[in-house]
Amino acid sequence: MSRFVHSIRQENIAQVVVEPSKKLPSGVRRMKIDLLMEELTIDEGCKLETYLCTESVATFGIGHAVLRTDPEWGKDIGTEVSMERVREVFEQDVANCVADCMILFKGWESYPEEAQRCWANMCYQLGRPRLSQFKKSIAFAEDGDWDSVATEILDSRWSKQTPERAERISKRFARLSIPV
Repeated sequence: MSRFVHSIRQENIAQVVVEPSKKLPSGVRRMKIDLLMEELTIDEGCKLETYLCTESVATFGIGHAVLRTDPEWGKDIGTEVSMERVREVFEQDVANCVADCMILFKGWESYPEEAQRCWANMCYQLGRPRLSQFKKSIAFAEDGDWDSVATEILDSRWSKQTPERAERISKRFARLSIPV
């Protein structure tokens, strides 16, 4: 695990994703947030300055699109951002991403952890509005048809824009169909 990911306060994310006042029903799977964060850090990279992403959106840290409410809003591209700030927004972005997945997928709690991390990775990159357009893939996931999910996600604009990431995630979904 990278030193950066290790330094993220995991308990903060867990508190945002599952409010402490709410008890988890028995059988609910808890995703290894630290592993998701490590995967996202590898996929997104980490920049301690603002930059334009491939969609020409001001971004910093680990793929955080600058929001109007962010202090970085309106600042010049190349503005430095502290590691503390990157950690802060990364924790919140991951928590929001997992919460979005729980909204998008009716059967989220019953999914294998690997499937949860794959969907969360896609949601982190795409956002809930764009991921929600993967209607066939979502329907296949609800049926537990991971082979079809693996094939269907590759038939997308996202797959053409980030082919290596898409292929890697597709293979992970496909492996879920292999009997243990």
